[in-house]
Amino acid sequence: MRVLGVDPGLTRCGLGVVDGLPGRRVRLVHVGVATSSADLDVDQRLLLIERRLEEWLEEHAPDTVAVERVFAQHNVRTVMGTAQVAGLAMVAAARRRIPVALHTPSEVKAAVTGNGRADKAQVQTMVARLLQLDELPRPADAADALALAICHLWRPAGALGAPQRPAAAMTAAQRAWAAAEQAARR
Repeated sequence: MRVLGVDPGLTRCGLGVVDGLPGRRVRLVHVGVATSSADLDVDQRLLLIERRLEEWLEEHAPDTVAVERVFAQHNVRTVMGTAQVAGLAMVAAARRRIPVALHTPSEVKAAVTGNGRADKAQVQTMVARLLQLDELPRPADAADALALAICHLWRPAGALGAPQRPAAAMTAAQRAWAAAEQAARR
């Protein structure tokens, strides 16, 4: 399965494509960021990001798009731009009938590091290790997009919604992710 991870942002939108391989292995396909200048009007910034998303969807033909779930922040302008870009990614995928999954930052961190409160450096380090990269993916937005894709591939229910595995069959990171998911539902 091929997953496009999208870490939405108006200035930098992280994009990462990962293939899931047999044996819970993952392989980097492509990583980068879509950018827009704060000097532009918001509609033009969104247009630039949307064009890059469309290009990535066409070029990499993912089976699923995993988008970071927008959460409340103190900075309303930041959360608005993030939500707008997340919406662009969902619409672009829906236009192609590609399924969309939303994952919270803590779910993603738990899936790749085993700790739902991991910092950016820990996420970058684990993403590099899991994908067997020689360097840390930069900027952090790109690493976050890859982490989203890996999280989606490794979620406890399985990438295609298979029945949930027994807890003993899951890795520590998968157990932490499942616990975070259950806590979020309460």
